[in-house]
Amino acid sequence: MTKEEVAKYIDHTLLAPQAGIREIVLLCQEAKRYNFASVCVNPVYVSAAADELSGSDVKVCTVVGFPLGATTTKDKISESVNAIANGADEIDMVINIGAAKDGRFSEVGTDIQGVVDACKDAAKKAGRPVIVKTILETCLLDDNAIVNCCLCAKKAGADFVKTSTGFANPKGIDGNPLPNGASEHHVKLMRETVGDDMGVKASGGIRSARTLITMLEAGANRIGTSSGAKILENWDESKTVHNKY
Repeated sequence: MTKEEVAKYIDHTLLAPQAGIREIVLLCQEAKRYNFASVCVNPVYVSAAADELSGSDVKVCTVVGFPLGATTTKDKISESVNAIANGADEIDMVINIGAAKDGRFSEVGTDIQGVVDACKDAAKKAGRPVIVKTILETCLLDDNAIVNCCLCAKKAGADFVKTSTGFANPKGIDGNPLPNGASEHHVKLMRETVGDDMGVKASGGIRSARTLITMLEAGANRIGTSSGAKILENWDESKTVHNKY
């Protein structure tokens, strides 16, 4: 797999709260240089990113209900519609994680459905396609909840399921931090659950070519990372990734 092929899997991401406009412009310039799939930025920078990327193939992705997923569906819809009006091509929404933990999957599904439907309407008005990804925050859920949330997203007509925000802070019974990003196991589980009809985005903790390859081999067909440029700079084109997605 060449650098150019790998680049098309990557959402070049900068969601740090302290990120300023200079960093966003640099992010967009790097995305154009490498021809990444998208840049993923906070909603406040959607317009700036859209302007910077105008005329390129790089899409603008933003986050909704981020990072907790604990806003109301109405708020998530408002965020989504506003982001699309400002130039967003892709919406990464955080699900109602508390409802998922409780096993209230009908509420999870209703939340996702509301955002998907609103994005479809907004996309129609904008005259361009919009992709919706659902962030599950897999590090906080057991396998049963992950499967059920994936099924909710599929039923609602979302385009992707996504592993993580990268901002969760899980801890073990000893109080020590646990991994909070994508895992090979979770990506495989998500791919097995949604089948070939949906995308799977792995995000969180993907900082090396080896980790990226692992996620692609597990079934991911989009990678969220802030290390995209570094990964490509160190890419060995003799590497082979057998990813049919």
